[in-house]
Amino acid sequence: MPQMVHGGRLIAKTLAREGIDTIFTLCGGHIAAIYDGCLDEGIRVVDTRHEQTAGHAADGWARLTGKPGVVAVTAGPGLTDAVTAVATARRSGVPMVVLGGAGPRVFRDMGSLQDMDHVELMRPICKWATTVTETRRLGEYITVALRKAQSGVPGPVFLELPLDVLMEMVDLEKVAMPSAYRTSARSAPDPVEMARAIELVRAAQRPVAVVGSQLRWSRDPIETLAAFMSATGIPTFVNGMARGLIDPEGPQFLNRSRKYALKNADLVLIFGTPFDFRLSYGQSEKIVAGSQSGTAGALMLNLAAPVIHKDAKIIQVDLDGDEIGRNRTRGVEVGLVADSGLVLEALSTVGGADTRQAWRAAVGADEAAKWSKMNSEIDEGAGAEDAPNPLRVCAEVDRFVRPGDVVIGDGGDFVGTAAYVMKPFGVSTWMDPGPLGTLGVGPGYALAAKVVKPGSRIVIMFGDGSFGLHAMELEAMQRQGLPVVAIIGNDAGWTQILRGQKDFYGEKRIVATRLDYTRYERISECYGGHGEWVDKTADLVPALERAFAAADAGKVAVVNVKLSQSAFRSQAISV
Repeated sequence: MPQMVHGGRLIAKTLAREGIDTIFTLCGGHIAAIYDGCLDEGIRVVDTRHEQTAGHAADGWARLTGKPGVVAVTAGPGLTDAVTAVATARRSGVPMVVLGGAGPRVFRDMGSLQDMDHVELMRPICKWATTVTETRRLGEYITVALRKAQSGVPGPVFLELPLDVLMEMVDLEKVAMPSAYRTSARSAPDPVEMARAIELVRAAQRPVAVVGSQLRWSRDPIETLAAFMSATGIPTFVNGMARGLIDPEGPQFLNRSRKYALKNADLVLIFGTPFDFRLSYGQSEKIVAGSQSGTAGALMLNLAAPVIHKDAKIIQVDLDGDEIGRNRTRGVEVGLVADSGLVLEALSTVGGADTRQAWRAAVGADEAAKWSKMNSEIDEGAGAEDAPNPLRVCAEVDRFVRPGDVVIGDGGDFVGTAAYVMKPFGVSTWMDPGPLGTLGVGPGYALAAKVVKPGSRIVIMFGDGSFGLHAMELEAMQRQGLPVVAIIGNDAGWTQILRGQKDFYGEKRIVATRLDYTRYERISECYGGHGEWVDKTADLVPALERAFAAADAGKVAVVNVKLSQSAFRSQAISV
């Protein structure tokens, strides 16, 4: 007897076979069949209050599990709301499958509800975007999407799913359900180029490594990186999704001395991170472009100030061959289009740790000096009746974070401070706005983290500006039993922008960047969560203790901290 199923069931069945047990969404009539299929296949449906959050949650789920995250959004504005999250995943290199609803095919271009050209909208920010036109091929298209999302540099893909395609019934026995449709093989380095890299590492006296997001998708990233550092003795710094991969209590941890190391290195190894603004565009010399006179010229040169020693040789490893040598006017000595983990493993066989003790000690001394200075700044203005400064807040919150807990940065200036002070440990235990600089990522990442790691503490470090973008998601967390702790660094402004505005245009020209010391914690109380207001240093730790206890007991907790001024990031510019 035929087993008749609708298109939503085919989608869910294919996802379940891939081991995807959760999707994120905001409800819409165009995609209800997908929910129905998920119920049959045991896939959890986590709902949000805005599609951007649903998209960020799928992104976060992928970072934590290593599998593509799945977001389902309805047609028209449902999809446009998710665009920011999809663009964030694309820039960060995160695999995601976006399932977008659409009106019935028979009404296409006739003005049906929420009708628009979804595919053309998504094509520039996705690795692949297309429309599924036959119900019986839904399983096939989902497998293609999963393969494309994970191949090469990971990224998002989009499938437009017309309503009639999702609702049509087909005989399951007559539907092809692909298997063994993708490989788990990693890209190995070219042996000739690898041999050159090994020679350079052997000869280097002052090498330094910068490891970025692509290592997240390698096998055993923590173990691989630890073995490399131990064997070679190369001072190693992490950014992007590689944050958290080095034990902060171990002898190899460094996070303050990167500038010193790069300026004094004779060999720089770059793994899976581009020469973008985070590495001053890979410059060893000043960029010369256009006029250099006046404020604009000075700003341009400051943002691209050389950070790498002019005589340093470069080894660059990336999954995308187009990234090799990009922005480097002097090029690179060795370019490897390969999986970062495999290259790290190969270089571990070179050894050399015993010959680099003096170099390691020099970098360590600079690290210690910077930490000593920062630790003294943590206590500035720390009288019992004074509001705590941002460094102090981040340091106190860090004491509540255990190995394996997840810290999410969602903001500008406050998060910039947290990135230096807080030291989570584990795969994807630090998540932030990434190279696209997207504010509003926090609630989505937190939802996903609590789903994947229900026994871990999930902490969002919010700026007061970014908190306002998706504060309603606290209700979604509380209602669905996903308690997190949200810390708001409240300085009554979009400080990362305000600072530059004031410096360039003057105190009287500040506009659109000031906020009030608003009592945001009361929003959590409205949803049945826990709220704390802190405006004195003496009250900070007791408030944190109550908040973490509340979250451990199942309540969303918000600690809204009025910040004092700090000079820690006074030179930071946000462009």
